[in-house]
Amino acid sequence: MTPFPFARAAAIRARMPEPHLFATRGGPLECALDGAPPRPDAPAVLCLHGGAGGFDQGLLLAAAALGEPRLDAHCILAPSRPGYLGTPLATGASPEAQADSYADLLDRLGLRDAVVMAVSGGGPSALQFALRHRDRCRGLVMISACAARLEVRLPWQYHLMRLVVRVPALAAAVGRRAIRKPERALARSVADPAARSRLLADSESTALWLALQASVGIRLAARIPGTDNDTARFRASEGWPLEEIAVPVLAVHGTADRIVELSHAEGLAARVPDAELLAIAGGEHICLFTHRAVIRPRVEAFVARVVRPGKTPVLPV
Repeated sequence: MTPFPFARAAAIRARMPEPHLFATRGGPLECALDGAPPRPDAPAVLCLHGGAGGFDQGLLLAAAALGEPRLDAHCILAPSRPGYLGTPLATGASPEAQADSYADLLDRLGLRDAVVMAVSGGGPSALQFALRHRDRCRGLVMISACAARLEVRLPWQYHLMRLVVRVPALAAAVGRRAIRKPERALARSVADPAARSRLLADSESTALWLALQASVGIRLAARIPGTDNDTARFRASEGWPLEEIAVPVLAVHGTADRIVELSHAEGLAARVPDAELLAIAGGEHICLFTHRAVIRPRVEAFVARVVRPGKTPVLPV
């Protein structure tokens, strides 16, 4: 078995920029900025994390889908959605309110618009951003993302997470064990042995996945309010008017996803006028890491298509 690249994963986490608080109409929004500074030739990509996440996982999403940030490439915006880490839930509990906070964030940064990339539970607020602020959304990249009512049974990891967070020492021990014995964590995340082998054969993908695993155990209690809020809202949702989305959409989804079913992405592709579906055969919920070599070129090509020359993203000061 290929050795786990622990040092590389630690280096990825060490180089993450510190987040800052930005004022929005709903309240403070924590966000980290990475890559190129905001300017016309460095289009902004707003990266929205899923459950048990935060700005750190948004940065990892960007790194997996677009590569390591470069000063000549994209300006990465990675907010902690409301209820996660430094952003209070009161800033915006609903996907609609969260979308409005993203528009306020662009205002604070002097940005006209952005490409939005969402994973898992970041999907609903990404959809709302495209619906409510379509002139500020160049396009949507939805990776293993929720785009309809969640119908599947909640995974046991969710219940375990809510249990261990009540005992800080236990939460820390679980986090340490996951890093010391990543083979077990990987087996729980990916059922297909071939997909696990594919991940382990790619040291960059493995390091990014390890960094993601480490992030969950850091300040776990500060990730629970948002996770609980997302879970309750998405399970009660009646869905969204996807036909009204007027921006290009790339839906990337594994056909064997047990957390968010493939039907979410299929619905997007069928109902959004300008949408394309990249169905990853046998891919599971973390297909971005197990099938990164297939997914990244499609995401890069999509972002290049929607970032149209001559449409400056920076507002005059």
